[in-house]
Amino acid sequence: MVGIAITYTTLGIDAVQVTVECDRTGSMQDAINIVGMASSAVKESKDRVFAAVRNSGYMPPSGRYTFNLAPADMKKDSSALDLPLAVSLLINNDEMYMPPLKKIAMIGELSLDGNVRAVDGVLPISIAAKRDGIEVLIVPWENAEEAAIIEEIEVIPVTSLNETVGYLMGQREIPVAKVDRDKIFQVLNDFPLDMHDVKGQYQVKRALEVAAAGGHNLLMIGPPGSGKTMLARRVPTILPELTLDEALEATKIHSVAGFSKDFRNGILTTRAFRSPHHTISDVALIGGGAFPKPGEVSLSHRGVLFLDELPEFKRGVLEVLRQPLEDGVVTISRASSSLTFPAEFMLIASMNPCPCGYHGSNIPNHECKCEPGTINRYRGRISGPLLDRIDIHVEVPMVQYKDLSALPTGDTSATIRARVNKARELQHLRFEGQGIFNNSQMNSKMLRKYCVLDDDSHALLQQAIDKMGYSARVFDRILKVARTIADLENMESIQSDHISEAIQYRSLDRKYWN
Repeated sequence: MVGIAITYTTLGIDAVQVTVECDRTGSMQDAINIVGMASSAVKESKDRVFAAVRNSGYMPPSGRYTFNLAPADMKKDSSALDLPLAVSLLINNDEMYMPPLKKIAMIGELSLDGNVRAVDGVLPISIAAKRDGIEVLIVPWENAEEAAIIEEIEVIPVTSLNETVGYLMGQREIPVAKVDRDKIFQVLNDFPLDMHDVKGQYQVKRALEVAAAGGHNLLMIGPPGSGKTMLARRVPTILPELTLDEALEATKIHSVAGFSKDFRNGILTTRAFRSPHHTISDVALIGGGAFPKPGEVSLSHRGVLFLDELPEFKRGVLEVLRQPLEDGVVTISRASSSLTFPAEFMLIASMNPCPCGYHGSNIPNHECKCEPGTINRYRGRISGPLLDRIDIHVEVPMVQYKDLSALPTGDTSATIRARVNKARELQHLRFEGQGIFNNSQMNSKMLRKYCVLDDDSHALLQQAIDKMGYSARVFDRILKVARTIADLENMESIQSDHISEAIQYRSLDRKYWN
């Protein structure tokens, strides 16, 4: 008899069903083969599975065992196949009776003593199981909350192979895992940081509010200690709350990447903030590998990617950002397949004006001694095409003593978020049914429709374009930012003062790169 068990493996950020089949033929010598495009990690599991089975009290007879992982034309790379491999082995040997498992799927890594260990990618597996009509999903106990986020499927948490077999034979009852999604999402506003803590920097906080309201990318330029990182870390506190669909989408990416342990109650409840070191490789930033995994840009999906000390990143690493910034997705092609990872994020970057950090700052005892050529080479590490894709450039000066010594002033993150939410609501209504969600995603046709200018605004923008020599991409981004500023003021049409403020956010181009 052929033992059959149903399981799942991840492919990109989605999961696909895999049928595990076990067949044994009589032989004086043991032999174990796993076929069906299994990776080396899966093939190594055969010794682990047989040890777990024996140490759980079962004695499979000698023979030649063949495990087939169907469909055979798809790569499988996951230790989550251990548990279904063991179950198919036990069914094959008639050591126990089990009912048909057509509506039951299982995942889990086995230790040598038969305990079940946590695995990655559980949320996309739970979503796929519901889609395929699976009624019961058996998962490691540590992954139960993550799987139970998806309703209309029974999630059974197990700790060992014996416990799994007892449940399948009807000899053991295991309570179905439950989570309260409403209670989980009550912690959406639970941030330890607040924009109110930042002293001074009112113009920068205004720029961050505009960026959050329209989903715009932003670059901060200023000397060390001016608060660039402090400000960036507070951007998620003013972004709109995650919806359930956004939370599920972001959690899928983190789950596949192996960050399930970072979840609270099995799901991400706040927008991601990723801050990779400048020594990161292009594969780690964009994603990839033999079995492609999401990179930092995808882990920042629906959240913030913060690149501190932007010119210190390798030129090639920065250039691979151009496609996800433009398209909102990352496509990784291999000979056998092509995978697409979502990457709709806000880019917040910071840099010093020069290598020492004090060029033009006029700070006592911190005179810049960098040579002009050194400064130009430092700034030249950031290409023009990448700068064009950053909508807002803002200078971050040193905070004056009067601001440092005073009590914090200015709006709280909750107050700013309320204004951002109102602006985003206008954008949702405006773009309903058009496949986009904020002003930064508008295409040329939408710009012509939603960014109509009066004569004064046309004249002001023409003067800026002719004087500064902006590219067509920068022209579009000025219009997008102006549309966001108008939304913050709840105005239907763009006024000249909105254009003026949007142009101001590009004025550093001439100061630092001309």
